[in-house]
Amino acid sequence: MNSNTPNRHIALLIMRLLLGFIFLMQGFGKVFTWGVENVYKNFFYDTYNDLLPDFLVHATAYYTSFIELLGGLCLIVGFKRDIALYLLATVLIIVTFGHGLAEPIWDLSHVMYRAILLIGLLLLPRSWDVYTVDHFLANRK
Repeated sequence: MNSNTPNRHIALLIMRLLLGFIFLMQGFGKVFTWGVENVYKNFFYDTYNDLLPDFLVHATAYYTSFIELLGGLCLIVGFKRDIALYLLATVLIIVTFGHGLAEPIWDLSHVMYRAILLIGLLLLPRSWDVYTVDHFLANRK
């Protein structure tokens, strides 16, 4: 066992927890604090009403809110980690497209830090991410 192996495990845990809590809290606020319908009416509708069909804007408000909530929770506990990362990546792509469509020069901080953590988690070996429900279930035999 390499002497820096525990650091790798802890580093991935920190990355996963940071990203998970960022998304979880974003989704929690949209779903439980404001309510997705209010998020749609107050943020999505006003911004994208003239740019995209209403059904698409409405569906996007629900999709991004619930994927942030559930994907963040999955990352925190390490359950179906890669699927959660793929779905959360779609949220970042949607957000990037939406912000760029509404305002071509926009504050990239909405996406950049999350993207760096997400891409880092995808690129680093999954075998280093041992503090997860997935790892526990795979090794309990």
